[in-house]
Amino acid sequence: MVILALDTTGAAGSIAVLRDAQVLVEQSQPAGIPHGKRLPGAIVEALEAAGVALADIDLYAVASGPGAFTGLRIGIATIQGFAFAHGRPVVGVSALDALADAVCRDDDQTRYVGAWMDAARREVFSALYERDPQQPAPRAFDPPAVGAPEEALARCRDLVRGEAVMFVGDGALRYAAQIRNVMGGAAAIVEPTPPIAGALGRLGRARAAAGDAGPPHALRPLYVRRPDAEIARERRVGEIADRG
Repeated sequence: MVILALDTTGAAGSIAVLRDAQVLVEQSQPAGIPHGKRLPGAIVEALEAAGVALADIDLYAVASGPGAFTGLRIGIATIQGFAFAHGRPVVGVSALDALADAVCRDDDQTRYVGAWMDAARREVFSALYERDPQQPAPRAFDPPAVGAPEEALARCRDLVRGEAVMFVGDGALRYAAQIRNVMGGAAAIVEPTPPIAGALGRLGRARAAAGDAGPPHALRPLYVRRPDAEIARERRVGEIADRG
């Protein structure tokens, strides 16, 4: 099975081409160029580097969230377009799941992994994972949430009870001092943040085998945070109701 995986959840991103579980090519994308300007050209370059044609792709995997709304929409729409044109299935994978998986591939000792993504507004998208030696991927011990770093740290501290935690993601880098202040010597922070497209492909392959892949139009984003437009609309409705 040949898999094309794409991450556009942050300012930077990554693209990977896999054959089964083997990563043929994984390319990090620069943060200074908007996703809309580098896609789909960057995908074509990655395919050429892997010696693979679009027609050879059997499965598309994409980071379905959480992340910046614009980046998510561009990444999902790009993958949907390729998959629709070639009649291939698509699977969405949480970027937090992929961050945890990428760390566990490189470190086989730490039991807990905290995946943190910068959500702006002094908030993070976060999830806590536990490594299970009997499972191919870490399991979510504390599910995805969005909130202040101190809220995520309070939950983490209560759950791990002094055990070591490996923190990964641009949110972990931004709030590294706060993490170390709360967690002390139990915290280790991965630097730099690894690209996650390869992990997306591996997880996507496993989920497709479990029956989770589907047609392009069925793909849904994992926002975690509600869209600003929706919140603003409800606020306006409430203001009108209060006046009325």
